[in-house]
Amino acid sequence: MVDPDTFEILNVVPLRGSGGIIGPSCEAAAGLAETEINSAGGVLGREVRITTVDGGNSPGEIAREVSAFLATGMIGAVTGIPMPDVRAGVVHAVDGRVPALFGIGDDGQFGSRRGVFMIGENPGAQTVDALNWLYREFGAHRWAVVASDYIWSRRMIPALHRMLDRPHTIVADFVFPQGCANYDAALTDPRLDHADGVIVLLVGGDAARFNRAFTDSGRAGRQLRTGPTADENLLAAGGPAANDNFYVPSSVIPDPRLRPDRERIARYRRLHGSFAPSFSRFATCIYQSLHTLRAMLAAVGSSDVERIHTRIDTGMVFEHNAGEFTLRGDQLQQPVRIFRANGAEFEMLLRV
Repeated sequence: MVDPDTFEILNVVPLRGSGGIIGPSCEAAAGLAETEINSAGGVLGREVRITTVDGGNSPGEIAREVSAFLATGMIGAVTGIPMPDVRAGVVHAVDGRVPALFGIGDDGQFGSRRGVFMIGENPGAQTVDALNWLYREFGAHRWAVVASDYIWSRRMIPALHRMLDRPHTIVADFVFPQGCANYDAALTDPRLDHADGVIVLLVGGDAARFNRAFTDSGRAGRQLRTGPTADENLLAAGGPAANDNFYVPSSVIPDPRLRPDRERIARYRRLHGSFAPSFSRFATCIYQSLHTLRAMLAAVGSSDVERIHTRIDTGMVFEHNAGEFTLRGDQLQQPVRIFRANGAEFEMLLRV
C-alpha cells in the first residue's frame, strides 16, 4: 500500500565486486542526505525513505529487483551510481515512470532518454583537462591507457583517441578483465617505457591492485598517473605508498580546506561516528544526487518526468546543501579541480 506521507527512493550502489569498494561510503552519504532532507521538510512535503539496491549483483537481477519495486507504485525516484553494464537494465526498468538521477556523468549510452539525469562528472572532458595541465606542469604528452574491460571504458578509450590533440599521443592501450589480479602484460610491455604516464580507467579494487603493482615495478617514481574514477577508498585500498605521482581531476572530491566541505564532513562524522567510511568522491556524488533531486522537484512542484523536462530545458539554477548549481539538459555544470594523491588522501592543487 502506498504511503502518501512517504517519498520512497531506490538508491543503486555496488556493495560487492570490483565496484563494491565504494558501497559503504555511498550508503553512509545517503544516510546523511536523508537526515538533512527530512530535517528540511522532506521531498514535496513528504518524508524521504531510501532503500539500497545492491548494484554489485548481475545486471538481470538488479533490473528485476528495480522493476519489482516500481510495480508496487511506491517508488518516487531512483538514484545511485550503477556500473555501466547495470545502468542499461535500470534505465529500461524505470522507463521514464519516475525520475532517475545518477551521480555519474553522461557517457552517451542513453542519448536524451526522458527521465534520466546523468548529473555527475564528465570523465572524458575532465581527463583531457588533467592531461593538458600535466603537459604544462611536467611536459608529459605520451600516454598509455590501462583499462578494465567493461562498457564505460570501451567507450572512453576511442573517445580519448578522438579528443586528444597535439602534443598528446596515446602509445598503447591495455585492457584487462574485471577482477584481474596480474598486470604484468602492461608493466613489462616495452611500449609502456615510451609513455610519460598512464591513464587509469580501472574500477575500484582493480585500480588498487594495479597501483600497488605499478609501484612495486618501480615506475611510480618516473611515470605519472591520472584517471577520472579514483576516489579516497581507492587510495586507502592500494595503500598510501602506492599513490605517488597520481593526479586526479574532479568536481566533487571534498577539500577540507573549503568551509562547505569541512562542515559537511563534520556533519557526516557526527551522524555516523569517527570510524565511518571516508566521505569520498563517490559518496559526494550520491549526497549531491539526493539533494539535487529534492531541489529539482521543489522547483518544479512535482515528480512528473514531463513536467521536470519542461522546466529544465532552458536551464535551472538552484541551491542546496552541496552548493549552487546550474542544470543544463541532464548535466550539472561544475568547475573542475586537479588533485594530487597524498598518501591515502587528496590535496587540491588548483581549479581548471
